[in-house]
Amino acid sequence: MLTKFSITRSCALRKFTFLFLLLSGQILKAQSPAADGKSSFTAKLINIEAATTEVFRYNTTLHNGDAKSKVVELKADLPIGWMISFKADGSQVTSVAMDAGKTQDISIEINASATADPSKYKIPVKAVSGSDTLALNLEAVVKGSYGLTLTTPTGRLSEELTAGSHLDIQLVVKNTGTLPLKDIDLSSQLPSNWEASFEPSKISSLEPGKSQELKARLKVPDKTIAGDYAATFTANNPNGNAPAVFRIIVKTSLLSGWIGILVILLSVGLVYYLIRKYGRR
Repeated sequence: MLTKFSITRSCALRKFTFLFLLLSGQILKAQSPAADGKSSFTAKLINIEAATTEVFRYNTTLHNGDAKSKVVELKADLPIGWMISFKADGSQVTSVAMDAGKTQDISIEINASATADPSKYKIPVKAVSGSDTLALNLEAVVKGSYGLTLTTPTGRLSEELTAGSHLDIQLVVKNTGTLPLKDIDLSSQLPSNWEASFEPSKISSLEPGKSQELKARLKVPDKTIAGDYAATFTANNPNGNAPAVFRIIVKTSLLSGWIGILVILLSVGLVYYLIRKYGRR
């Protein structure tokens, strides 16, 4: 015969079992997301602004809402000269395997062409699986870049001169960026007692893709020892600088050479005279 206590304990046990099964089902459901039939391809930010020298980085999420697994290929339509890479779990990929109901974070990195004009560019990105295509329209706003080079008309960066003389070196300053450059100064780093001047000494403005020639006059002191020296000319701007390192070969002047030979001959003659005069004593 069942007691009241036994009946109460039996009911409590059944309630506990029911609650346990219910909670277990909820946990399993949370751990294994079911396919909801709605696949998606989204991004936290679709519009990013950067210079051409910087990387446009987008954080996107791809969700497979289908009831079956599939392989999704990642594609993009880029302007000429641009590059793109897709990364999943830290590795670069061109496609990802998606289980049913799976969500995958994908990082997209875009490099603009160095010659891209400042503007807004639309970057259509697609996740393709069979006949299904998910589209994501990204925007890259190029704000331009600064670029500056200093070289010679021929590209040659070595010169020769004799001690005590001067040398005129033709230089070319070029704006290799996409934004104008203003107030470009010229400076030099030379061996001790050397001198340099520039004509013109400053460029007030230089448009993108344009270049300007100038002259550097280099003066070497009289008593400079023959040999190889380094002379650095630099174009400076608040947005950057461009050095050009020259190899300067200094030679002894012809007059100095003859004077040296004459001194040697006189020394030999003096020794010979002394030997002739005092050698017999």
